[in-house]
Amino acid sequence: MLTGASILITGGTGSFGHTFVPMTLAKFNPSRLVILSRDEMKQWEMAKLFQHDRRVRFFIGDVRDKDRLHRAFSGVDYVVHAAATKIVPTAEYNPFECIKTNIDGAMNVIDACINQKVKGVIALSTDKASSPANLYGASKLASDKLFVASNAYSGMQSTRFAVVRYGNVMGSRGSVIPFFMSLADTGRLPITDVRMTRFMISLEQAVELVWHAFEDMVGGEIYVRKIPSMTITDIAKAVAPEAKFDIIGIRPGEKLHEQMISSEDSFSTYEYSSYYKILPALNAWCDDPKRIKDGRKVPEGFMYTSDTNPEWMPVSSLQAWIREYQQKPGLP
Repeated sequence: MLTGASILITGGTGSFGHTFVPMTLAKFNPSRLVILSRDEMKQWEMAKLFQHDRRVRFFIGDVRDKDRLHRAFSGVDYVVHAAATKIVPTAEYNPFECIKTNIDGAMNVIDACINQKVKGVIALSTDKASSPANLYGASKLASDKLFVASNAYSGMQSTRFAVVRYGNVMGSRGSVIPFFMSLADTGRLPITDVRMTRFMISLEQAVELVWHAFEDMVGGEIYVRKIPSMTITDIAKAVAPEAKFDIIGIRPGEKLHEQMISSEDSFSTYEYSSYYKILPALNAWCDDPKRIKDGRKVPEGFMYTSDTNPEWMPVSSLQAWIREYQQKPGLP
């Protein structure tokens, strides 16, 4: 599907884009891969990594600007929507700006994709959109609802929309692992709550989930990959085994445990070998055999949360990942 296609990623200079772009170039050889973002310095730095690859293009633009999106999406076959205001405290203290990017921006992406007859769109979501406890999560829940409903909103156009949802992306900018790594030499790490748990997914696994969604979707699905959990204290031990902990308390809007599928979602959630799929109740799409395929419906009341997850990542596995992560060139 993506082979030889024209692909665009919004917010493409972030951690996800730095992994998505080289992996997609290598696997699918697209005719064009466009990185759209609003930070010229990040684009300049990233462009140096692909300066000899004529397939890669860079567009300055903001998802808040519908006219710019309309121009950027011209001739594009597939869009990955990764642009977002993501840091929980930032959203809490700048709520208007969060909504402009995460909700208004989502609507702009949807309209521009339909108008330019884009074939398929995958929006990146977050565990925080499931039973949200903060503005970031609430804004991403609204975004998810917009992308799901847009499969009906597109009318006679053939543009299809789906969502992928995952938890803590290991090594992503602003996430806990790089933060702990920056403090490892001090011998002390701040811990919000020793009971806290988090889902763990690598950037490579996140990219593969997007690829799968493009291949599998009919429209309106939310894909949730099965991934392991870790306690925050085990994450800290993996980064700095000898460090002392300073208990600082949970930050505004922060959850003790992550949730990716709520009990309310269980009525339309199906299980597969390596992922779950939440189907929309809209237009009875949750009963559509083309969307269900070979899925098995989860029990009523099922929840996918980081504290009750049956799969856990050992400290040694995270330490091995950190050693490999530190050797990667061009990290943002």
